[in-house]
Amino acid sequence: MYIYDNLKNMIEFTPNFPLRQYNTFGIDVKAKYFAGFSSLAELHELIDDKLFMKHPSLILGGGSNVLFTKDFDGLIIHPKLEEINRIEETNEEIILKVGSGIIWDNLVEYAVLHGWGGLENLSAIPGNVGAAPIQNIGAYGAEIKDVIDKVIGIDLSNKKTCTFKNTECEFGYRSSIFKTRLKSKFLITHVVFRLKKFPHSLITGYGEIERILEHEKERTISVMRTVICNIRSSKLPDVKTKGNAGSYFKNPVVDIEIIEQLKKRMKDIPVYETPEGDYKLSAAWLIEKSGCKGIRSGNAGTHDHQPLVLINHGNATGKEILELADFIKEKVYQLFGIVLEPEVNVI
Repeated sequence: MYIYDNLKNMIEFTPNFPLRQYNTFGIDVKAKYFAGFSSLAELHELIDDKLFMKHPSLILGGGSNVLFTKDFDGLIIHPKLEEINRIEETNEEIILKVGSGIIWDNLVEYAVLHGWGGLENLSAIPGNVGAAPIQNIGAYGAEIKDVIDKVIGIDLSNKKTCTFKNTECEFGYRSSIFKTRLKSKFLITHVVFRLKKFPHSLITGYGEIERILEHEKERTISVMRTVICNIRSSKLPDVKTKGNAGSYFKNPVVDIEIIEQLKKRMKDIPVYETPEGDYKLSAAWLIEKSGCKGIRSGNAGTHDHQPLVLINHGNATGKEILELADFIKEKVYQLFGIVLEPEVNVI
C-alpha cells in the first residue's frame, strides 16, 4: 500500500484493488490503484500526488452505470463526500447542497420524509448522487435536470473548483456535458438541488402509475415513492442478487419519417413524443420483438420481465455481457433498422 502523508491528512493508494463490490454488474476485475477521499482537502492531496499524474484515472461511485470488460490499468478515485446541507429555504422551496458520495436513493428517501418534492419518481435508482447529473438520470416521466440548480466540482486539468448552472450542464436524454465534452476531465463533488415544499406537482401520467393511484386514498410524494419502488421491484432484478446496471440501452429517439415507415410494418409499435418534437421508441419493446427477452448466453442474459436489463447470472465476465449486448443490437438492427445506443459506460 502506498501512503501519501503530509501530516494533516492521509491518502491511501491501495494497489491491485478488487472492484467486484464497486460495480453493480458484479464483474470480478481489479484496479491497479484505488483511492477514496472524504473531504475536499483529501481530494486536492489526491490529485496532487504523483500516482494521479502518472496514471489514467476513473471516477467511480456506486458503479451502477459501468461495465468493466477487463482490469483497470490506472487509478480508481472513489468519492465519499456524504453531507447534506440546507443552503436556502422559503415557504415554497428548499435548496440542498448534497455530497457526491451519498447513495442516490437515500437522498430520495430523505427528501420525501421531509416533505420535499421533485425526486420521488426517481426512487430506487441505484448509484450515488455524483453520477446522477452525468447521466441525467430519469424514470417514470421525470429527469434529474428538472430539479438540479447547480453542479459543483473540480476541473482535473487545472485543479480549480468550478460551478455549472443548470443551463450550462447541456442536459439531454441520458446525457450532459459531464458525459460528453468533460468526460474524465471533471470530478463532481456536490450537486445543488431545488426542491418544492408544497403544493407538490406529481408526475402521474407515465406507464401504470395513474392506474395504481386510482386505488390510493391520497396522492402524496410519499405514496408516489411507494408506488415507484413497488413497480421497480416487480419488474427489475435486485442488484444484490442479480448483477445488472439497470437499463443497458437508451430508448431510441428518431424523427417522424422513421416512425411512419415502422408503423407501416408494425401498427402496435409504441411511440412517445418528446418535448423537442422528436419521437422516442421503447428499446424494451424492440428487444422483446427481436426475440431477446429472457435469453441467456453463458452467464449473461436479459431479464425475464424487462429485456432492457442485462444480467450477470453468476460469474459472467464483462466481455460476456458486452457480447450479449452486441448480439441484441444486431438483432434489433436487422429487424427494425434501429441502432441501439448503450446507457452504460463500457470500460
